[in-house]
Amino acid sequence: LTGGTTIHFEEDPVKENAKAYDCKETEKPDVYTPLKETKADFLEKNQGYYSTSMPQSRIKSRYQSSIEKQSQPLVRNDSESQNGFHKMWTLLLVLLISVLLLYVLWSGIRDGTSSSRDAEILQEFRARMKKLKNTYQSQDPNLWRRAHAFLEKRLNSSHAHLEPAILLFTAGQEAEKALRCLSNEIANAFASSQNATTIRIDGVDKAILDSDIVKLEVDTELSSGFRKGKKVAVVHRFESLPAGSTLIFYKYCDHENAAFKDVALLLTVLLDEQSLRKSLTFQEVEEKVRDFLWTKFAGSDIPSSYNGMDTDKLSGLWSRISHLVLPVWPEKGHPLEGCT
Repeated sequence: LTGGTTIHFEEDPVKENAKAYDCKETEKPDVYTPLKETKADFLEKNQGYYSTSMPQSRIKSRYQSSIEKQSQPLVRNDSESQNGFHKMWTLLLVLLISVLLLYVLWSGIRDGTSSSRDAEILQEFRARMKKLKNTYQSQDPNLWRRAHAFLEKRLNSSHAHLEPAILLFTAGQEAEKALRCLSNEIANAFASSQNATTIRIDGVDKAILDSDIVKLEVDTELSSGFRKGKKVAVVHRFESLPAGSTLIFYKYCDHENAAFKDVALLLTVLLDEQSLRKSLTFQEVEEKVRDFLWTKFAGSDIPSSYNGMDTDKLSGLWSRISHLVLPVWPEKGHPLEGCT
């Protein structure tokens, strides 16, 4: 300002244009504003959730909680599976223990019943043998002792019966009836104590028959009788059987493979000589019977129908029937009355 003169500065056209442009820009609506606000709101909300005001441990806790919730069904299923497995094994164990207890109980009852039955059988057998001993007073005391002990072993069911009881009674001509009666009485005592009966075979009745026929008949009588529950057989006059037919006794008197193991067979052999000396030992009596059967079954004058026997077979037969050889002495008086 000089001498009252006013100086006007002309604005720069470029600046003016810029101002004009700015004015226009401010007047123009801002399309990015809503987006900025939305972004700000989103950040604000997320910042509120993930803000530093929330402890790190809390975040971790929520994460672990989420993982645990997801794993809980798996843990629960595994736990239920283990519980089911344990319950199954517990049930099986209980069943096994119950079965064992029932078996022990049943075995005890069975054994008790068997023992009681054995006791009754033994008592009955001993009473009958005692009565026979008092009746047949002429017999050697060793006959009663040995026969009793030998047969009594077969009456105890608690012992395994691996072979039958084989007794061979022998006598001289003077004691023929005593031999028959006493062998029948002992067989009956053994059988009746078990509520059974006796099989009886008489060699004299079969002496003239063909050896093969006799073998078949004897086999049928023994097998049929034992299958029906009979417990003892008496074969009278064994020496009178056709020689070849006696080989059937391999089947019934074998030490290991006898057809029936819980039975007894009583064989009688009547010697040719008139009497047996009482001074003979049991071993001497056994040798006398063996020599007699050798002569009877394997001698040079054996008829052709006896061709089925030879010395080797007879030796095998003798080893099977000579378990216990007992001599019988003559009896007088009432013991032989009514004996058949």
